[in-house]
Amino acid sequence: MQLGYAGWPIPSGGDVPDGPAQLAAIATVIDEHLVQHCADVADRDATYATAPARTLVIAANGQTWIKTSAANTWVSLWEPAPAWKPLPLASGMAPGGNTPQYKVVGKQVHMRGRVVKADDTVLVGDGQVLAPVPADARPQQLCAWAGGQSLTGDPVTAVCRIEAASSVVWFSQDGTGTTWVDITGSYWLD
Repeated sequence: MQLGYAGWPIPSGGDVPDGPAQLAAIATVIDEHLVQHCADVADRDATYATAPARTLVIAANGQTWIKTSAANTWVSLWEPAPAWKPLPLASGMAPGGNTPQYKVVGKQVHMRGRVVKADDTVLVGDGQVLAPVPADARPQQLCAWAGGQSLTGDPVTAVCRIEAASSVVWFSQDGTGTTWVDITGSYWLD
């Protein structure tokens, strides 16, 4: 006899003498419908490598995955946002009040902060490297976004272009220079 959508085997009638085997069969069927637990990704991979597809696992920090195949292939359903990391600046550059930082969330990179010249002079000319892009944040192709910049002290009308590949690079149509550049923006890794 079977019960519910999962088809749980229930010992009855002639199956009763085979109770322990039937209870093991129930446990096997129920197991893939339960939420499993682990400490982290390494524990998940080690503990549930042979688990069937559709196994749902939650880590101690709440990160949640579902197994998509009999192979050890998982999809993240939820993960906590990582902490901001400091963005190392290029030689001659310095933080401009708002510390330059980045974080990678899934396949998206977020950057924030302002960059100034370390000698307090203005940034002039296109293509100035503000920072190297850390290895874990390098996109597969060139990415660009609009950033803010000072325009002789007036940030209201100032817009520049920020590009990221192996470096964060500043471009501006303003020929007089800028005292700071805001790198706040995001892009995809793939």
